[in-house]
Amino acid sequence: MTYIAPSADVAEQAVLGEGTKIWHLAQVREDAILGENCIVGRGAYVGTGVKIGENTKIQNYALVYEPAVLGKGVFIGPAVVLTNDTYPRAVSPDGSLKSAHDWTPVGVTIQDGASVGARAVCIAPLTIGRWATIAAGSVVTKDVPAFALMAGVPARRLGWVGKAGFPLQEDGGFWVCPETGAKYIEEGPSLKEAEDNA
Repeated sequence: MTYIAPSADVAEQAVLGEGTKIWHLAQVREDAILGENCIVGRGAYVGTGVKIGENTKIQNYALVYEPAVLGKGVFIGPAVVLTNDTYPRAVSPDGSLKSAHDWTPVGVTIQDGASVGARAVCIAPLTIGRWATIAAGSVVTKDVPAFALMAGVPARRLGWVGKAGFPLQEDGGFWVCPETGAKYIEEGPSLKEAEDNA
C-alpha cells in the first residue's frame, strides 16, 4: 500500500508505484514516476518528470533534480544532490532574471543497483553505471563505469565493488567479493560478472 505522510507535498500528476512511501516534508513534483516499493525520505525533493525505478531509496534531504533517471534498486544517501544546469546563472547577461525557458536542463542517470553516499554531488550530465558506489562527500564530474568504487573531489576510481557493496579483491585474474565469493572480470574500462558465478 502506498503511503504519503500528511506533511509531504506530492503533485496530483505524480505516479507512485504500489508500496512506495513518501515521508514528512518531502516533495514529489508533477509527472514524476516512482516504481513500486520506493522510499522518499524526510525533506527530499524529486523534480518534475524524474523517473525512478522500483525498490529505490532516496534518503533525507536529497535533491533529485529533473531530468534525472534512476534505475531499479538505486540508493541515494542523505543530502545527495543530482544537479541539472551546466552553466548556472540566476540572471541573463543583461541582468534580467532568468526563467525556466532560458536554459536547458541536463540530467544525471543512475543505473540499476548503484549507490551514492551521503552529501555527494553529481554534476550533470553524467551516467553512473550499475552497481557502482560513490563514496560520501564525493563530487562526481564524469561518467562512472559499472561496479566502480569512486571517491574524492573530483571523484576518481579507487577500486571495484560487487553487488553486495564490498570492495573486491584481486585473486587469480578475477575480482572477488569477500562477502559473497562472487567473481567479476575486467572488460575494457569496466567490470562484469564472471560466467562461473552461476
